[in-house]
Amino acid sequence: ETTEMTNREEAEIQISELDLLSSMFPYEEEFIVTDQVALAELKHYVENEPAEMPSSKVQFILNVKPEVSNASMVEFSMACALPFKYPTVLPEITVRSSLLSRAQQIHLNSDLKTYLTENCSGEPCMLSAREWVKDHAAAYIDKELSSSSVTTSNATQSEDTTFTRLWIYSHHIYNKQKRKNIIDWAKELSLSGFCMPGKPGVVCVEGLQSSCEEFWSRIRKLTWKRILIRHREDVSLEGGGHAEIQKQRKFSTLEEKCFDAHGARGNHMDLGQLYRFLEEKGCADIFQMYFGVEGH
Repeated sequence: ETTEMTNREEAEIQISELDLLSSMFPYEEEFIVTDQVALAELKHYVENEPAEMPSSKVQFILNVKPEVSNASMVEFSMACALPFKYPTVLPEITVRSSLLSRAQQIHLNSDLKTYLTENCSGEPCMLSAREWVKDHAAAYIDKELSSSSVTTSNATQSEDTTFTRLWIYSHHIYNKQKRKNIIDWAKELSLSGFCMPGKPGVVCVEGLQSSCEEFWSRIRKLTWKRILIRHREDVSLEGGGHAEIQKQRKFSTLEEKCFDAHGARGNHMDLGQLYRFLEEKGCADIFQMYFGVEGH
């Protein structure tokens, strides 16, 4: 259902994302465009109808200090290049740190790529990539990379001891059948959360990681104009018993929440009401993730 993006649209998205990065990270030690010529070409291409496609990709570096108590000295550097078709295709990112062995660096970069492939195709994702590095990269410094010793039984076991909460964003959710699927599947998979139909559509599900993954794989197979995981939270469960799972839940069941803007703009939701609902549940920061950057 999605129409192919034109080269010019892709270029416009790249420029607005680079502008966003430079406003969020004004200091060169955090963010620096290493190829100013490519950036100038890209801007020229967007502003002038007949202009040629740029000859080289925009390249830049994002430096990230993870928030880890014992890793105050560690800095990760993300060397990034945006292919011309980005965000239709993924960005090229290489994460480096003086404390990573070659094998750890390969492992880290391969996991980052997997994360982006699963969560960000077709979306501007530099901020998500940076967040992922900030949250996960430090763990790779100590990783003993004996992947062969991780048996599959081990992997499935660990999956069931993780509690996950997925925050899903859709361009819109009106279709009655989809709304019924969301509620039925959540019930079948013992997930709680809520679904806010309308435009935009918001779905939150929480429960065992394996159940959340199953829910997402079913939902994304339906036809959507646009749907993505905006944010995910993973918590390790000690022991993973039923009581432990219940303790992590912020929602009791999965229900549909309609925050009508008093029937005003047909089906547009009142985001103020959504904000207050999330605030009650202790999830106010999520609102920023959904609507902060776009400033809806």
